[in-house]
Amino acid sequence: MPQAIFHFPTGFLWGTATSSHQVEGNNRNNDWWAWEEQPGRILNGHRSGLACDWWGGRWREDLDRARETGQNAHRLSIEWSRVQPSADRWDEDALDHYRTILRGMHERGLMPIVNFFHFSLPLWLSEQGGWENDDTPALFARYVRKSVEALREYTSTWMTINEPNVYAYEGYLVGLFPPGKQDLQATMKVLYNLLRGHAMAYREIHNVQREARVGLALAVRPLRPAGPLTFLDSVAARLGSQFFNDAFADALIDGKLNMVFKTFRVPEAAGTQDYVGVNYYTMDLVRFNLLRRKDFFTERFFPPGAELSDTGFIANVPEGMFETIRWARKFKLPILVTENGVEDADDHLRPRYLIEHIHQVWRAVNYNWPVKGYFHWTLVDNFEWERGWTQRFGLWGLDVDTQQRIRRRSVDLYAAICRQNALSSEMVEAFVPALLPRLFPG
Repeated sequence: MPQAIFHFPTGFLWGTATSSHQVEGNNRNNDWWAWEEQPGRILNGHRSGLACDWWGGRWREDLDRARETGQNAHRLSIEWSRVQPSADRWDEDALDHYRTILRGMHERGLMPIVNFFHFSLPLWLSEQGGWENDDTPALFARYVRKSVEALREYTSTWMTINEPNVYAYEGYLVGLFPPGKQDLQATMKVLYNLLRGHAMAYREIHNVQREARVGLALAVRPLRPAGPLTFLDSVAARLGSQFFNDAFADALIDGKLNMVFKTFRVPEAAGTQDYVGVNYYTMDLVRFNLLRRKDFFTERFFPPGAELSDTGFIANVPEGMFETIRWARKFKLPILVTENGVEDADDHLRPRYLIEHIHQVWRAVNYNWPVKGYFHWTLVDNFEWERGWTQRFGLWGLDVDTQQRIRRRSVDLYAAICRQNALSSEMVEAFVPALLPRLFPG
């Protein structure tokens, strides 16, 4: 078979994404640490503990691995509870610690993208109602400004909030994240305040750093009607997508948070993105079902025949990546794939998943859509929220007891893609030869 190659544009960003609570370890002053102490909250009673021990310094060796395998960027978050351990105190040592990490990224040729909120709140703020409290958006903007003033020397690309829709859904509608509520009104209130917080933070960042590029990461989960010609399935898919995918996103265009059941007006949120960050993992089919009242008369399931991850959490549906990027074009802004990955402890699915999803990113680039980077979730196995250590998303494995890193085969695949800024038939033949006839026919 003749060799062929799919090139990406010069300057394309290749990296991995991490979050503070999932990698730092011993984040004892936030709501997630308190949540882990409650029986039954985390699968198998797992605790984050040392996590990947980044706060203890092992970020150095992990970012060395990122550099050595061809990555040129990294997306990380800083921990609000470290920067502001109490309502009336800033921790300058914590900010200096983050400066050291960002400086280390520059030394390794990794462009930092810094995120300010990735699911975890300081205990003092969670005790005041967290994002249900109407004062929280302003408190968030104040924390963001303080952090940008401290870290601006090392980056001009910022992310305010990771997956506001997932945070509100998991914490306030289904109750798997703290504070564990199942309350539609609270869910909508939290989304409203997250939007206000993002808008305030966006302006604070630009006030401190005029050249800043500011966005956020939107979780996008395409929903297709199980019966495309079935009216009720189509309505169920459309309403589900409006609530989960579109409401927060569209408010960044027109300042209207349309939650299906209620619309909030936040005019100051319109135009508060300089790029679009999208997190895509999988997609669902949706069927109308009168028996599923608690789920708004819908049931969701993976496409039949789709290959599933270890615990059935993710289905490998790569065309959903292309659909997600096409969805993001409505913003008419540069697009970053800020998360994409699969849980796979023995690395049997990840090579196929990586190749097929990156191929879909290339398809979008080939249409001249403005995709500027791809960030794989994640660099090394980390603490996966209410699922604990039962899911392994890392290119590198982690022995939680010894902190030993374990090189998976996907490390070498992703390294080849990053170094060549391309996906080639040679790579596919080496890692997943069964994909050759489909990706490189002829």
